[in-house]
Amino acid sequence: MELAGAVIVLAELGDLTRFDRPRQRMRSLGLTPSESSSGARRHPGGITKAGHSHARRALVEGAWAYRYPAKVSRPLQLRLEKLPTEVHAIGWTAQGRLCRRCRQLTTRGKPVTQVVVAIAREMAAFARASARLAPMATS
Repeated sequence: MELAGAVIVLAELGDLTRFDRPRQRMRSLGLTPSESSSGARRHPGGITKAGHSHARRALVEGAWAYRYPAKVSRPLQLRLEKLPTEVHAIGWTAQGRLCRRCRQLTTRGKPVTQVVVAIAREMAAFARASARLAPMATS
């Protein structure tokens, strides 16, 4: 995720570690699937789009980049040198895993929009993992 997207997610959600469970965080982002059910019939739908629309948009926009192979550009390398090594490791793990996941879902024949939303959900999980290692400074 680019820097502007990360800032938007942090501004919208605040403390990423405040959610006890991933489902709560996904619900607050509106990245959970909707469902229409009656009796034994269950029909899953698109995402609910409830919650923080700016953060959801930033995650989805960032997720489009994972259609391309994982790499670290020179400007990104310079920014990463200022971060703790644990955060750097989580970021690289996320980039490799998300690129692989995108390829896997695409080769299975999933629609690109579904793939991007799945990647956005995983990006939110990695953001929380990074936030737990490098907590925000409180004043």
